[in-house]
Amino acid sequence: MRVSVVGGSVVPETVEAIAEDVGRLLAQRGHEVVCGGLGGVMEAACRGAKDAGGTTIGVLPGEDREDANPYVDIAVATGLGHARNALVVMNGDAVIAIDGGGGTLSEIGYANVFDRPTAGIRTQQAGSLDGFEPCDSPEAAVAFIEDAV
Repeated sequence: MRVSVVGGSVVPETVEAIAEDVGRLLAQRGHEVVCGGLGGVMEAACRGAKDAGGTTIGVLPGEDREDANPYVDIAVATGLGHARNALVVMNGDAVIAIDGGGGTLSEIGYANVFDRPTAGIRTQQAGSLDGFEPCDSPEAAVAFIEDAV
């Protein structure tokens, strides 16, 4: 399946390590990673997926595919700014949210609107949303979305 990995574009190394583990685990299990294609959580998840031989898709906010991080296999330029968040979520069968701020919160909201099961690691508590599961580890997040889809 395709899994949208969303999160902050500027994050501490501890969060990058979590995102890299998520990307690696997803690729090891045969899943493709969809993300916003830039830095932070997005780049770390793509790096982990590529290290494990996986495929990555970056849905970019700008008009230039060259803006994608170096671990994106397929870059999609949208010119939509933050409005591209809906497309990032829509193109995954499930979502893993890691850390983040307002943009990540919007993606969690879109996941609910598009009925995508969502695992959250160190992110906003959205426990009142159907299909949202707070998780303590990359392994728990991947297991939740695999069971939910």
